[in-house]
Amino acid sequence: MGARRMTPTQRTLNHLRKLGYRAAVVERWNSHARIRQDLFGVVDVLGVGNGETIAVQTTSGSNVSARVRRVAECEAVADMRDAGWRVIVHGWRKGANGRYTLREVDVS
Repeated sequence: MGARRMTPTQRTLNHLRKLGYRAAVVERWNSHARIRQDLFGVVDVLGVGNGETIAVQTTSGSNVSARVRRVAECEAVADMRDAGWRVIVHGWRKGANGRYTLREVDVS
């Protein structure tokens, strides 16, 4: 049995936890519509700790720009910012060496 590939969401969870955040997945599966639904339409992972709350949209490295636009167009982001949340996009890309690197864009 082969090893399962880690998803961008799992990579973000591990990254935030290493930085000292309590992190949890806040997207859910809607079985009726057969789609994943993000918290407020843009949040996959929520992290709390280090004196702040971080809302993260995770994706592959090639989709970062599209996710940044999606966050910018989301009405709930203004409320998240007013509440002092940091809103970021994590893009994970596999390098030539086989290791994944993170591109983090702060859209707070």
